[in-house]
Amino acid sequence: MGPVNHTKDMDFILIGLSSDPKTKIALFILLSLVYTTAISGNLVLIAITQLANELRKPMYRFICNLALLDISFTSVTVPKMLFGFLVEHNYISYIGCFIQLYFFHFLGCAECLLLSIMGYDRYVAICHPLRYSQIMSKKTCISLAFGCWMTGVLYSFAHTILTSTVSFCASMEVNHFFCDMPPLLKLSCTDTIINVIVILGLGGLASGASFLLTIISYFFIISTILQIRCTVGRRKAFSTCASHLTVVLIFYGTIIIMYLRPQSSYSMEDDKMLTLFFNVVTPVLNPMIYSMRNKEVKCAFKKLWMRRKHYDTVK
Repeated sequence: MGPVNHTKDMDFILIGLSSDPKTKIALFILLSLVYTTAISGNLVLIAITQLANELRKPMYRFICNLALLDISFTSVTVPKMLFGFLVEHNYISYIGCFIQLYFFHFLGCAECLLLSIMGYDRYVAICHPLRYSQIMSKKTCISLAFGCWMTGVLYSFAHTILTSTVSFCASMEVNHFFCDMPPLLKLSCTDTIINVIVILGLGGLASGASFLLTIISYFFIISTILQIRCTVGRRKAFSTCASHLTVVLIFYGTIIIMYLRPQSSYSMEDDKMLTLFFNVVTPVLNPMIYSMRNKEVKCAFKKLWMRRKHYDTVK
């Protein structure tokens, strides 16, 4: 099969997770519930951080950004995947495929960077508590969050442009539930070594730098916590980091396995499951972790709920 001209009229076919009709229906119901939970949970978290006066702190501004990223991130792929369970062939246009690819990596990179910034925020809060409000001012928080979003824009732009330059073979079946770089490169008739190098290089730089900043932040955080003589104080200091540390371990653990493992161990089926967890399950876990393990969020939610009940009673 020779290369074909990649025009705007050319469609890809997303193979998805399964071809069995019964399995597709079961997956549609299950993932619809998970997706609805992810959207609802993150919307509630955004509402709480915006409405509760006691949560007008830098950490919760970043949590609000994380929730917005999670909503956008999972919405890039899941609606199209759910639609694919209901039809025989899940077509996606050439332009639509690369738009999906672009936003997936844009939002993923932004979230990766945001988690490292949140680690730095915890470092300042624990290691420099007296200067916290000065260092993490509202202007600084906005600049850091904006920097995460803009870096994601540039990072994804490089990957998308490079991937769009390859020539594709006659088979346009993408062995995935969305358009990602590895399954698209497998359809190429040309040498993709440059693409692989860029994926590993840029991906390693972005995730590696973010992970390194997070590790450094937590090195100083743990060192400071261990110097606290009071057991209660030590436990309280660590509890402020527990939610973020849990999210970081889940996020980076998945992304490292997905994109930085050797090509010899690459399996498309394993990649689908990892991406599904990364793109669908993680956005569900994040609001649960930040609400269930965070006393301030739970207290703010109770106050808002009691205020709403009081308002309904008066009304």
